Amino acid sequence: MAKFSFSLERRATGSKARAGRMHTMHGEIKTPVFMPVGTQASVKGLTVEGLVDAGSQIILANTYHLLLRPGIEVFKKFGGIHSFMNWKGPVLTDSGGFQIFSLPHARAMNEEGATFQSYVDGKTFLLSPETSIEMQRAIGSDIMMVLDQCIPSKADFDQAKRAVELTHRWAVRSLEARGDSPQALFGIIQGACFPELRELSSEFLKKLPFDGLAIGGLAVGETQQERYEFTGLVTDLIPDSLPRYLMGVGTPLDILEAVHRGVDMFDCIMPSQLAHRGVAFTSHGMIHFRRQVYKMSEKPIDSRCSCHACRNYSRAYLHHLIKAGEILGNELLTFHNVHYYHRLMHEIRENILAGTFWSFYEAMKSELDRKDEQNPGVPPRVKSSPKPARLGDYEIVDLEEGTSSIRQISSGEIFISASQPEKDAVKLYIEQARLNQKLLNFSEEPLIIWDIWLGAATNLMAIINCSEELLSHYGKLRPIHIFTFEKDLDPLKLACKDPNRFPHLRHSAPHKLLTQDEWNHPSGLISIQMLDGDIRVSMARAAPPHLIFYDPFSPDSETELWQSDTFATIKRLCNGRPTELITSINSIEARLALLSAGFMVGRGVSTSFSGESTVAYLPNKTSANHPWSSALLNRDWLKNFCQNQLPFQNHLSEEDKTDLCHKLRNHPQFNF
Repeated sequence: MAKFSFSLERRATGSKARAGRMHTMHGEIKTPVFMPVGTQASVKGLTVEGLVDAGSQIILANTYHLLLRPGIEVFKKFGGIHSFMNWKGPVLTDSGGFQIFSLPHARAMNEEGATFQSYVDGKTFLLSPETSIEMQRAIGSDIMMVLDQCIPSKADFDQAKRAVELTHRWAVRSLEARGDSPQALFGIIQGACFPELRELSSEFLKKLPFDGLAIGGLAVGETQQERYEFTGLVTDLIPDSLPRYLMGVGTPLDILEAVHRGVDMFDCIMPSQLAHRGVAFTSHGMIHFRRQVYKMSEKPIDSRCSCHACRNYSRAYLHHLIKAGEILGNELLTFHNVHYYHRLMHEIRENILAGTFWSFYEAMKSELDRKDEQNPGVPPRVKSSPKPARLGDYEIVDLEEGTSSIRQISSGEIFISASQPEKDAVKLYIEQARLNQKLLNFSEEPLIIWDIWLGAATNLMAIINCSEELLSHYGKLRPIHIFTFEKDLDPLKLACKDPNRFPHLRHSAPHKLLTQDEWNHPSGLISIQMLDGDIRVSMARAAPPHLIFYDPFSPDSETELWQSDTFATIKRLCNGRPTELITSINSIEARLALLSAGFMVGRGVSTSFSGESTVAYLPNKTSANHPWSSALLNRDWLKNFCQNQLPFQNHLSEEDKTDLCHKLRNHPQFNF
């Protein structure tokens, strides 16, 4: 039988997430991995064949419960749990420490171990490090756990310190009790919510010859944020060469966050426990099948799931089974939930290996935090058109092909009226600016971008997505600092409330900007600073830009922002840099204002919502070789303007028209 080994395949960029492989006596395990809980040598509601079909690589069994029933003699007779339950894959056995923790009034604890009475027949048992390992050796699990003392996460310091010290002494005894067994043995790091105790426990245990280390004492009363904090703290203390196991956690979101913090292994009873309560995990959120709203639903449990329950049964049928108390409903939901967890782990692993985990993590956080998608609790008898969501002077409007945007009520202008606003933002700004090329020159000088306006953050997220994708793929990036400008945050607040209609906002950056005015990527290479108020004033607070995405409302609504004086101010603040500016506006007035301010101005790419765009840059010694040189407005354009279009500039006097045409003829763009 092969001895246990663990190897890392890839670490994610911008995250501590990692993908690896464990080799055990009963096969290979690809990590990160979720272990269904088979407490009594059975996962409730699933056969062994069902576990295999759902994608299970390894299951967890419990030493405490199997010690009481069927007992050590049965496992010795059958040669272990694998032949006993006909499971051919790896098995991890918990030591029973958590179950002892769950019996505060029915056991006596001392240095030797825990003495308690069996809930099966009333017999008295001693669970010690030695008896726990003896039982686990008889079970024949691939991975054994040491006996530890688990205490509430909110225990005081002295109680937590005593528990850590006892766990350490028991860990040494567990190693001695293992003897020559080929089974792997994991230590358990304790310390409640005290960083110094967690560090003390980690330092002690990693010096011992354990095959892996687990994080215990979480999901027992602490807050979610504390759980994330201490998970990340402990993984930093565990050597890379050891697998990391977060015990008893948790929800899909908890697992995603823990993977992000460097955890490799998970177990939890939630998939089967909640299935027996009529609850399913789906890509649409958690669904409670007891709700009357599903009585007539012909949809599958999850439209994105390929498990046999989703392929063959409707929500209405599951609702009926659950309401009728039919065990088939529990079995189908258990299969689906376990399959869902394994599919999530597979997607996490694939994104780590592909170098796209950070983007996946940001997108999935909102999805995994969704609640039951249907509201109200009973189907309305008469469908009514819902009032559009509004905030201040803005409202959400639905566009073609199921997309949405934000409209300013007073002006009627829509931020981006395309059917695919994210794609148009990429075409107009990211591709036209050659942002990939700029970020991959690996200069130490930060690339400064001005994003005017923030709006619903469509352009901003296009920048972030591009940057994160490059960082994930190449592992390095030219530092990028974005200044985003906005005088009214209501559009972003409104869009952030509805990530289903604005999926580009399933990222921490826009939500962080609403509360802290800044966001920083974990790599330290991408940062955003939001400047609010009058843009013409706040621009002076930003560093000189290399690139400007200029996207306020049209000249009809924001006249001052499209005048020559504003662009002249921008030119002055660029401080001599050959700055590039892109805007979707192609009006004569906007192009004249840019030319008058000293920009070189040309025709940009066309988009589905605005037609031809406008590109502009400030000239310098290398302007003749600028990629946009061939797109510049030429002398023919100037001649046509002065002869045909200039007379229609009715707001100008005849003298001003003459002066403007003379000024344009002397512009470097036309003076060659």
